Amino acid sequence: MKFTCEKNAFAKEISFAQEIIASKNALSIMSNVLLEAADGALSIRATDIKVGFETRIPVDVAVPGSVTVFCDKLSGILSSIPEGDIEVEYDDAKVVVKPQFKKVRFQLKTISSEKFPELPQADDAAWFALPAKDLKEMITQTVFAVSDDETRYFMNGVFLERTPEGLVMVATDGRRLAYIRKDIDPSVPDFKGVIVPPKILSLILKRAADEGPVDLAVTEKNLFVRFGTYRVSSVLIEGQFPNYQKVIPQSQSRFFVLNRAETLDALRRVSIFVEQKSRRTFFNLSAGSLAVSSEESELGTAKEEIPCRYAGEDALLALNYKYLEDPFRVIKSDEVKIEFTEPNRAITVRPEPETDYFHIIMPMQLE
Repeated sequence: MKFTCEKNAFAKEISFAQEIIASKNALSIMSNVLLEAADGALSIRATDIKVGFETRIPVDVAVPGSVTVFCDKLSGILSSIPEGDIEVEYDDAKVVVKPQFKKVRFQLKTISSEKFPELPQADDAAWFALPAKDLKEMITQTVFAVSDDETRYFMNGVFLERTPEGLVMVATDGRRLAYIRKDIDPSVPDFKGVIVPPKILSLILKRAADEGPVDLAVTEKNLFVRFGTYRVSSVLIEGQFPNYQKVIPQSQSRFFVLNRAETLDALRRVSIFVEQKSRRTFFNLSAGSLAVSSEESELGTAKEEIPCRYAGEDALLALNYKYLEDPFRVIKSDEVKIEFTEPNRAITVRPEPETDYFHIIMPMQLE
């Protein structure tokens, strides 16, 4: 195998492959990236068994062939080389990388491409398109609420399902819940609800363009995604996702409206004196005003009053401030509406005016 390519284009894709790879063991095929040169293109593949990645870039192929090399070292080599064309050649169980404009030569040991695992594929009929901006918004509004408790593995991902109303994503850690729904074409194939690991969702957020379509396919065990020149797949999380519909309040009798940026600033200041284990923060609500306060025993207290639109009876809520801060960071509207009935029952956080997503937070004990 021998090819010539532009260094920056090659380095960009190798850095993506490195994000996929979990193993740092140079002797493991799972730490290697597969390079396959043929017909004027270089195919690049990487996997950690659960997540797979494939892309293609144009190159000048002198000798077609394939090989795997240790991705971490290849990435280091490429980052150390100035811009320009480079030559990559595989011969006699080693890969040689050298820029055409510098007298430097790197030599990498290899593992046969035959040992590289096959990446799963989806049937053509399973694919459907979704606007990239919709998919990225769905991920942004949910992925932060995924549980990191490995004993509750069925909450370690985002639930994705096709409903009569559209495409729904939900995440929960048992104390908060994030929900978003997008309208989709009626021709989108039906599939049962699946639990998607956050790793592939984070890759989509980071790498997919903001405009244009993203293709998805959901099978019994895998999620497949195509965007640009990339194909990414992930094994799904097995298990039964909680019945999130039971958590969503059907009606709430009281609400107040806050300025999003002003509230985030207040939370940042008041959180200086929050007990780090519980993160309990108090929200004292009265007509036209919200007092946000915290207390860290033996160290000090903080309190800030901010204006709000509220005309009901005085109320005191206790919340984990992070559970309020996280949705406030991703909500796009200037104002946020918070609905509640009693201080010890779930509250709902929505953009104002309302749209297709919301967040639910379970309050904490006042004492």
